Amino acid sequence: MTNCEVAIIGAGPYGLSIAAYLNAEGINTRIFGNPMQTWRENMPRGMHLKSDGFASSLYDPGDTFSLASYCQERGIPYALSGLPVALETFTSYGMEFQKRFVPHLEQKRVLSVERRGESFLLGLEDGESFSARRVVVAAGLSHFSHVPEVFAKLPKAFVSHSSRHHVLDGFKEKAVAVIGAGASAADVAALLHQAGAKVQMIARQPVIRFHDPPEKKKPSLKERLLMPATGIGGGWRVYLCANAPLLFRRMPEKFRLEKVRAILGPAPGWFIKEQLVGKVPFILGVTITGAKVENGQVAMDLIDRDGKRSVATADHVIAATGYKVDLQRLTFLDPSLLAGIRTVERTPVLSSFFESSVNGLYFVGTAAANTFGPLLRFAFGARFTSKRITQHLSKATSRKPVQQPILHPSISGNEYNR
Repeated sequence: MTNCEVAIIGAGPYGLSIAAYLNAEGINTRIFGNPMQTWRENMPRGMHLKSDGFASSLYDPGDTFSLASYCQERGIPYALSGLPVALETFTSYGMEFQKRFVPHLEQKRVLSVERRGESFLLGLEDGESFSARRVVVAAGLSHFSHVPEVFAKLPKAFVSHSSRHHVLDGFKEKAVAVIGAGASAADVAALLHQAGAKVQMIARQPVIRFHDPPEKKKPSLKERLLMPATGIGGGWRVYLCANAPLLFRRMPEKFRLEKVRAILGPAPGWFIKEQLVGKVPFILGVTITGAKVENGQVAMDLIDRDGKRSVATADHVIAATGYKVDLQRLTFLDPSLLAGIRTVERTPVLSSFFESSVNGLYFVGTAAANTFGPLLRFAFGARFTSKRITQHLSKATSRKPVQQPILHPSISGNEYNR
């Protein structure tokens, strides 16, 4: 049985960035997962990221390989802001990042994690078992997809979550209802319309709050002071969330939970507006009180804020209703291990170094948002996370020779060592 100091479960922006940092420190690390899987398989092909170019990178210790660097190498159009990043560009960049900085990634599923004394015993899909002193869970959003209870009993042939659709061509000429008013709902609805589906959007919100388009002129000093920009949005509330996650963690629990729910709520990107308005019908300000299958379609009972009732029908319903972290859905964690994790609203309570109440077990990404704030819901938060968790782990782990990244022919070794 092979032992290691740190095992990372998950190979998205957080898992890969943390692995790059730990690798540079010479920490004996194993990382498992399908690289960028959530982005490559659980988001609709043809969409664009809502985050700006400068906020859409993975992170290595020297900041030597940003999305900007990748686009420059490949001749792909790029801008710090104002030019939406294509999903395909981001995923191919993430794959290249993995090849260069995390070449030791093992594309295997972790089937089990259980406590064994002072370490953890992990079981892999190929039958291997090994022990690790510490485990970092960087599970992707696809573990936590949320479908409203009103659709729970309907056959899967009629209802699905938006994360189940990477390709939407199969809905051509079908009537599809997209539930939600956020970025996922808008992206899916626009792509369905392009694919020839008869699509409508249904949401509780009375309006769809598209982001404002970027200013064509550089903001003045006064404008920057009134509305400071960050990698997750603009304004002072967002600025503090983006730049002071450790301060956010020290706030009262009730305050943190309220702010995570309220700050940066559902809002599609500015660039998707023209693809929807006037082309896709909206049914807004309504609550779906019931749903059933009738005559080969889903019939949804709606009620608006004035109490007026109506019925909407569709051949298929796509719930673009977001994600709710629930540790119980991480089925690879042993039940006795789960029982020892202190939680709030089914998310882990974490130390300032991302460690749960189970010594040596860490959670990053969206699972950490209720502790550190909205920053952890975005790939932009991977930089803070990687630095912070590496600072902690490097003090108490044994080391091995650093595995050198694979250099692109056009980049010298000196550039990697800056």
